[in-house]
Amino acid sequence: MIETVGNHEFQYSDARHQSHTAISGMWLFLASETLFFGALFLAWIYARHWRLEGFDLGARHTDMTLGTVNSVILITSSVIYAAGVLYAEAGNMRRLVQCCYAAMAFGVVFLLLKFGLEWHTDFSHHLFPGADFPIKGAARGGAQLFFVFYFMSTALHGLHMLIGLGLVLWIVVRAKRGEFTREYTTPVTVVGLYWAFVDMVWIVLYPLIYLIGRGA
Repeated sequence: MIETVGNHEFQYSDARHQSHTAISGMWLFLASETLFFGALFLAWIYARHWRLEGFDLGARHTDMTLGTVNSVILITSSVIYAAGVLYAEAGNMRRLVQCCYAAMAFGVVFLLLKFGLEWHTDFSHHLFPGADFPIKGAARGGAQLFFVFYFMSTALHGLHMLIGLGLVLWIVVRAKRGEFTREYTTPVTVVGLYWAFVDMVWIVLYPLIYLIGRGA
């Protein structure tokens, strides 16, 4: 068991020091995640440069309506959770819990639309790269490569979404136990940073998947 001193762990000089360390640690983690996703996006853009026609044709086979609806849903969830952070800082933990539940609900709807509906449609149309891939001709290879990036990126994003939902649920449990006060909301802030990062990743994915090919 870790020894605590007042409102902070023994290795920190005070609660403020502990809070700053936790938030800095999350920023460092998100920086490493940015490098990871950044390399993926750079590879996507590089591959598109050499297979332009195929990537654009592949993009036109995606469901822009669902993608746009999901973008609105995810941005709304981030706004709701940000409101929860403000409520927590004001000492209103009841509203914090309500905001967490609402943010989780939007997150679940996002996943259901993305994987339960959109992915299901993609697979039913044989858009997963393979022998039955429906796009033929010279652009076939590029279109298949587009969908390799599409499925890999959305799967990774979905995994991060699931982790985020687990973290938000963890905040709900701790809030109901009365572990947060007006003076101590560091975990709420840290989880909010992660949730916002997942949102930002999707904001980059959205134009890569749905917009660039259609605008070509």
